Amino acid sequence: MSSEANAVWNECLRVIEQHVPEQSFSTWFRPVNPVRLEGSTLTIQVPSQFFYEWLEDNYVNVLKLAIKSTLGPNGRLEYAVVVDKGNSQNQPYVVSYPQVGNTPLAKKPGAPEAKSPFDIPSINEEWLMQSNLNPNYTFNTYIEGDCNRLARSAGFAVATKPGITSFNPLMVYGGVGLGKTHLVQAIGNEIKNGPEDKFVLYVSSEKFVNQFMDSIKDGNVKSFTNFYMQVDVLIIDDIQFLAGKDRTQEMFFHIFNHLHQNKKQIILTSDCPPKDLKGLEERLLSRFKWGLTADLQMPDFETRVAIIRRKMQSEGIYIPDDVIEYLAYTVDTNVRELEGVMISLIAHASLNRVEIDLALAKTIMKNIVKDIENEVGIDFIQKTVSDYFDIKTEDLKAKTRKKEIVTARQVAMYFSKEFTNHSLKSIGYHFGGRDHSTVIHAVQTVNDLMETDTTFRNAVNDLKKKLKMRSY
Repeated sequence: MSSEANAVWNECLRVIEQHVPEQSFSTWFRPVNPVRLEGSTLTIQVPSQFFYEWLEDNYVNVLKLAIKSTLGPNGRLEYAVVVDKGNSQNQPYVVSYPQVGNTPLAKKPGAPEAKSPFDIPSINEEWLMQSNLNPNYTFNTYIEGDCNRLARSAGFAVATKPGITSFNPLMVYGGVGLGKTHLVQAIGNEIKNGPEDKFVLYVSSEKFVNQFMDSIKDGNVKSFTNFYMQVDVLIIDDIQFLAGKDRTQEMFFHIFNHLHQNKKQIILTSDCPPKDLKGLEERLLSRFKWGLTADLQMPDFETRVAIIRRKMQSEGIYIPDDVIEYLAYTVDTNVRELEGVMISLIAHASLNRVEIDLALAKTIMKNIVKDIENEVGIDFIQKTVSDYFDIKTEDLKAKTRKKEIVTARQVAMYFSKEFTNHSLKSIGYHFGGRDHSTVIHAVQTVNDLMETDTTFRNAVNDLKKKLKMRSY
């Protein structure tokens, strides 16, 4: 910027500051940058098309006063509107607009301030009164583990200093049922309940799209935009569903730019990292990478145990450690499925007035987990193998090292790996708490013996036929 333009704009700001409230001055005039001064025409750069329209609609009079006070009666104002900020390789894309100038003066400087976008009657009151946050989603109820430590730590940092950290935007991604919604709403609740008066809004991408489409139909696009640009913390869930919706992406692009430039916090979730999102504009994807991207993985065994204990404690219910371990090992997919199993277990115990024990847990699992109900499960494999080798099922789980039992145990582990979706660690748990390396060794031993021992190979093939009959 030229020193002359900078000096003129600073004089304009002194005039403007006398006629608008401090918050409005900070929001609408601090982000403006003087670009050049040519004769009596000052060009100022504003962050977005919406920003330009808002100044012209609500502050045209005070801007005229400031320009004429500084540059005289022939003073003129021109806008340079940033359409795309660009990057290290590309310069920002800017479009120039003259000040409207012939708009009738609606009010004199010092008159009441223009209505806040929150007062627009076309906006549904529900939008204004609710943040759409579930109060049960908090950091206290969000169990930390290796699977989510980075995302949780970043989320807590954002909750402490929204819009100030370098984690803006914060994008959390992961598969179904891994806790994305819980985490981002926990951030929102922490900010909303904090000492600062922040307007936090959580919205699904589907709802955002529907609201935008309704605003087009009703002719209230500006009201829609005004509303979202006043949010302090915007949380959008499942951003991948904006794919292919070009007009909505265009609108979100301008809202994103405005919020980010004004140090408002943006939090997003998706089912994959930005580089793998399809159907979204490249300029949006590049902005998603400005802050921090953190993934959520499937919870490990220890985290699943902690989740179960916390859930049961919150319900005031005690369950034995062997039941907790059984559930944690058996349900190793995602948190949502694990919580569904716990809810079913609590409901059955309450309705049938019985204690929660391992037998009840296994019964419940048969009704929920497909692998147990209709297909071959580890319990059935253990019984089939022990009957074939004429030993007790309990022997497969014992610490005995008798050769015939070790062989039967290795065969049962081999079939557990082949016929079920259990992890190696889960299989080891069902065989007396053995580790995953023991399961790997068992599978390799069975494969080796089948290549060298015909009698053993025939026995394994015979067992396989029995198990396959069950799976059909």
